[in-house]
Amino acid sequence: MGIGILYFLVIVLANTVGAISGMGGGVIIKPVLDAIGVHSLAEISFYSSVAVFTMSIVSTWQQFKNPIDINIKLALLISFGSFIGGILGQTAFVKLLYYSNEATVQWLQIILTVLSLLFALMYTIKKWKSWELKMLGWYLALGLFLGFLSTLLGIGGGPINVALLMLCFGIPIKEATVYSIITIFFSQLSNLITIGMKTGYEVYDLSLLAYIIPAAIIVAFLAHDSAVFYLKKELFGFTNLWLFW
Repeated sequence: MGIGILYFLVIVLANTVGAISGMGGGVIIKPVLDAIGVHSLAEISFYSSVAVFTMSIVSTWQQFKNPIDINIKLALLISFGSFIGGILGQTAFVKLLYYSNEATVQWLQIILTVLSLLFALMYTIKKWKSWELKMLGWYLALGLFLGFLSTLLGIGGGPINVALLMLCFGIPIKEATVYSIITIFFSQLSNLITIGMKTGYEVYDLSLLAYIIPAAIIVAFLAHDSAVFYLKKELFGFTNLWLFW
């Protein structure tokens, strides 16, 4: 029970810190769980994926209540790409653990996460001109890349997703956040399916999900309400789109 309560607090506090910093709670959850060091890297990635996936479900449901017009064809391409990317990312993660040790894989995840966040930060500051890519294949390719990165690193990656979507396609920020949710939902869905097919879920302490899932639901609702406020007021711009993990 003690570790479950601790994980509950980590998810809630990670989202709070993510709100203040603009990084997104999903980017913070896994590194903090790693630092606690109670479970293995594979277990932590699983718990983090469950938390992020749960948050994406709540956010998707909220989008149906407050719909934003998006291109269905592009959404399907990104969905398919991120789903396949999620499978590839989880496969790569397992292979890295098999051929290397946990410490090496963990450092690789940390380095790639920091570099990705630095990119998102630089985009926020510099506001680079969009590449305006038009071919439909680019949406599939970017969905695949973002899905792969999300599952390999065990994060949601909302700020990274939004920055790349805006940079590559010139998508308005509100639409980019919806596509980001799509990417996160399908990448984590495929990740969890892949885990279930390869190792099964019984290898994990599923009792912790009784703390992780409610925490994720709570912060997702709080994040949505606050993010809608920021979007309407247009305060601080991109860095406050931490709803999208």
